[in-house]
Amino acid sequence: MAKKKKSMSETVDTVFAEESAPIVEALEEKQVSQDLATCLSKMCERPEVLGFILRDATTATINLKEPEKIVDYALLTSQAMESSQEISQMFNLGDFESTLIEGKNMKTLCFVLDENRVNIFMEKDVDHADILNSVRQ
Repeated sequence: MAKKKKSMSETVDTVFAEESAPIVEALEEKQVSQDLATCLSKMCERPEVLGFILRDATTATINLKEPEKIVDYALLTSQAMESSQEISQMFNLGDFESTLIEGKNMKTLCFVLDENRVNIFMEKDVDHADILNSVRQ
């Protein structure tokens, strides 16, 4: 039996920079995302916090106590944030600050912070305003 040749290719992103300012801004933005992810990870140590999804322009950080529900949670929060923005524009309410989705057993807090989309999942009896304030500090 003849062996098949395997072809592997690797995608490489090339960045050309004429000025150093955009590179510095990108590095600072990455640091903000990492600091926010660290803050959210510490918050997930609380038993009443079920997890979070943090998205920036290029990456997503996910920490859920029920990893089999990642797709469900991601779709839910994506649709909630898009709907909030559409309703806000439709009724000229300005930019939305946060969106809270309450279910039978849990609730989800969705907001944008420094170009990062943050979604925090928690038990229903948690004070979401306290969670929001601790993340924004």
